[in-house]
Amino acid sequence: MSEENSRPATIMAGIPETNAALFHRLRFSVGDPAVLIELPSGDGCHSTLILRDIEMQRARRDARVDDVYCPADFAPEGGLSGDRETATAQAAAEFLQRANIHRVVGDRSLPLIYAESVRRAGIELVCDPELGIPTRRAKDQQEVDWLRKAQEATEGAMQMACQMIARATAGDDGVLRVEEQPLTSERVRAAIDHWLLDHGFSNPPSIVAGGPTGADCHDRGSGALYTGQPVIIDIFPRDKTTHYYGDCSRTVVHGEISEVLAEMHRTVVAAKEAAIARTRAGVSGEDVHRATAEVITAHGYAMGLPDEDAPLSYCAMTHGSGHGIGLDVHEPPLLDYKGPELVVGDALTIEPGLYRRDLGGVRVEDMVVVTAGGCVNLNRLPDDLAWD
Repeated sequence: MSEENSRPATIMAGIPETNAALFHRLRFSVGDPAVLIELPSGDGCHSTLILRDIEMQRARRDARVDDVYCPADFAPEGGLSGDRETATAQAAAEFLQRANIHRVVGDRSLPLIYAESVRRAGIELVCDPELGIPTRRAKDQQEVDWLRKAQEATEGAMQMACQMIARATAGDDGVLRVEEQPLTSERVRAAIDHWLLDHGFSNPPSIVAGGPTGADCHDRGSGALYTGQPVIIDIFPRDKTTHYYGDCSRTVVHGEISEVLAEMHRTVVAAKEAAIARTRAGVSGEDVHRATAEVITAHGYAMGLPDEDAPLSYCAMTHGSGHGIGLDVHEPPLLDYKGPELVVGDALTIEPGLYRRDLGGVRVEDMVVVTAGGCVNLNRLPDDLAWD
């Protein structure tokens, strides 16, 4: 093998089970270190995967690569380390040396141990921060199907949780109760976890933030839930089979809904609809965020975090309008100021919200997939405050 000038040699490495960039390229999961090296070949490239010997047969069957080897196939003079990750990095450097590669390009997720092994071998290594990002963003049909499945499960858990709150009984103290026990953020969160586990999903701790706690958009919530207060629920589980995430937020109010909350909610829903209407290929993430901000400010609310001397009644949208989603729950692009141009296949959350420190918050979030002429909304749930 010899180095060609038409395209650079590239390297990606890590544990595919946890390295989303590597998993996306391979569409193959393994819990041990692996390294993918692509060498220029004619008008394309030739891909080689190096990983643990007991995984080679499965990789040859399932991974999207041309060749599969184990570290022992590229042991350097002096042998391999007894540490599995170090040995894989040593084998990668030896492979590049045998291929007469003098310069290789790595992506932003490349572990430092691989970079160190490559450089010790006298090979120039440069980082391309965009390597793999365009293909991650432009979801293919298989990925869209996986996202749709994840969002359906997320909505199932969301409906269960919102109805659990809406159908609770309020005590004289305003505390919600289910089966004669206080209904807490922790209890609802556990119910969400159990529901998703039964449907094949792992779940980072969901947000179940009631009352003033919900004014911090990322506070996960704790303690008793009360009638008449908004409860923000944000669920973002990962499909154990496909590795793709769902992400959905809704707000539920038990009992009487005040006009203040109703107006906040109407504004948030209108902002979401405006952002979705603005979303299409060629429009920037900043353009989508500005569509959200136009609605928020037109209804008399602010944008941005409160100043130190702002009253507790200060009500504003304090975050961007959304983000990319796929193998990570947060991935490019951002729907915010300086957000990049959208491309066909971008999967996005669109999630405006309004927050008051003396009252709580309202957030409604859908997932869409960008098309040339607009976007497809993967959500089917209503976005009302009442769920009984």
